[in-house]
Amino acid sequence: MKKLLSFSIMIIPCIASAQVQYPATKKSDIVEDYHGTKVADPYRWLEDDNSEETKAWVAAQNKVTEDYLAAIPFRNNVKKRLEELWNYPKYSSPFKEGEFYYFFKNDGLQNQSVAYRQIGLEGKPEVFFDPNKLSDDGTAALAGINFSKNSKYLVYSVSQSGSDWQTGYIMDVKTKEKTGEQLNWLKFTGFSWKGDDGFYYSRYPEPKEGDQLKGKNESPKVYYHKLGTAQADDELIYEDKEHPQRFAGVGLTEDERFLILSTSEGTSGSEIWYKDLKDPTQKEFKLLIPGFKTEPSIVDNVGDKLLLLTNEDAPNYKLVLVDPKNSAKENWKEIIPEKKEVLQGVSTGGGNLFTSYLKDASTRVYQYSYDGKLVRNIELPGIGTAGGFGGKKEEKEFFYTFTSFNYPPTIFRYDIATGKSTLFRKTETKFDPTGYETKQIFFKSKDGTRVPMFVSHKKA
Repeated sequence: MKKLLSFSIMIIPCIASAQVQYPATKKSDIVEDYHGTKVADPYRWLEDDNSEETKAWVAAQNKVTEDYLAAIPFRNNVKKRLEELWNYPKYSSPFKEGEFYYFFKNDGLQNQSVAYRQIGLEGKPEVFFDPNKLSDDGTAALAGINFSKNSKYLVYSVSQSGSDWQTGYIMDVKTKEKTGEQLNWLKFTGFSWKGDDGFYYSRYPEPKEGDQLKGKNESPKVYYHKLGTAQADDELIYEDKEHPQRFAGVGLTEDERFLILSTSEGTSGSEIWYKDLKDPTQKEFKLLIPGFKTEPSIVDNVGDKLLLLTNEDAPNYKLVLVDPKNSAKENWKEIIPEKKEVLQGVSTGGGNLFTSYLKDASTRVYQYSYDGKLVRNIELPGIGTAGGFGGKKEEKEFFYTFTSFNYPPTIFRYDIATGKSTLFRKTETKFDPTGYETKQIFFKSKDGTRVPMFVSHKKA
């Protein structure tokens, strides 16, 4: 604590006395007339990210910043201490695909975590995929990874230099070699495999030269890519010519019966469409939940019906069963009713449902059957945050991670039948949390609201 206080005292005079000379920023005389209202836009020229003038301005601004930071006398000490605190192995929860268990690990200060795999939980790990080798300068990042139904293939996407644009590649899981296929102009997409033959995804049209980083996101389309074919031969599944600025994405239910289409007009509110792939008479998507006033999502299907997570007439969310052929909300069957706590998500695994609630800024997790019967409250190690509940229907266990203020991220193995959690992997940090404890206390705000607060301190 004394070290932190001394840093604060030193920073204040350093910042106050610094005479930073910022580069001059040119102003233009551009004025737009919006229905009679004139709006000046003197910095319009900076919107051209490809111009030499903009590049020079950015370089000059960066130089000012770097020169200022380099002059701080204790900067290297802070950097050294942060490196010491952050330099420890970090693991993801393992997950099973085929005969292998997969997990991601960061040795401590790697730019990106490396994917490993092993046969059995006691097997020897081998490097499966190292995204740090995607580029020599570290500007290429792994954006997503999805295994095929029987774990024979995977599709992964890569983004360059922090761009939203992604490029997709397909890998043979056994050989760890790419198939040679490449998917271009991906953005805001997932990948949903249909067996091992191919997958659904969404993409945008190829932008004009020079507009890659500044053009509008318009006219997304959903395609099906068949393994072993070129992207130009992909089957068009969906497009909305009347609403080119809407987002669109699809996903299959786990049994591959329903193809679910979700569309949105922004960051909130969506619309749900569906296609029953077992119904040969259904050629087009049908509307299930009209948009865009609620936040609906499909959790799974139960035969020919769909489990819907929704905040329709339930601000804290509820889970209902919907018959697609009779989908009006008065016909919904309530499976898990709304509670006073926010239902943050519902996942599936081992033929069960797992609900995650936020109660007093802490995670609460419950296991339910598909008909809404409470199986158990999952006991967590303490007050904190937990995630990773769920897996495939045939699985009997999964792994989740728990962390708190004095509890480094720790992975637990969960037995679905018994509800027993056992320690799987601790985090190896240079900090001993056993001498500290976290308590949750409450106070009332001026309007009478009950507000939680966490206090961590050394044990007496």
